[in-house]
Amino acid sequence: MNFLPESFRERQIKGVQKGDFRLADFDGKVVVINIWASWCGPCRREIPEYERVRKSYEGRDVEFVALTTEDPRESATAVNKFLRQVDFGFHLGWADSETARFLMNGRSGIPQTIVIDTNSRVIKHWTGYAPGRSGDRLTDAIDEALRK
Repeated sequence: MNFLPESFRERQIKGVQKGDFRLADFDGKVVVINIWASWCGPCRREIPEYERVRKSYEGRDVEFVALTTEDPRESATAVNKFLRQVDFGFHLGWADSETARFLMNGRSGIPQTIVIDTNSRVIKHWTGYAPGRSGDRLTDAIDEALRK
């Protein structure tokens, strides 16, 4: 996956707590996508690092999106409980199976992070949490995308 096609960017993503959105809503900006789940311990540990990064880019052309791979019909209670326990200021959405499969691009583990430049090109995509290093890795990828 080198580019996110327009047809994919136009897909509606069901918001977890607020209204629906599309990745196309953020065209012209760097977009960080974090794929997570409420049952994922590494996801929970990664969020504070990512939140510090998100706050450091406030007011800049960077949007942060977090998509859970869980089924909203089965997991809404667990996801909302998880979100009450963490400070997660990302746009939060449910990744349906087709969206998750496309974004994960054959990788099965979570968390996953995808950084997309202003031209919808995937700059970086990684799987897993690196304690104490994930925030720096994300900052480096965002800075690279902003330079493109």
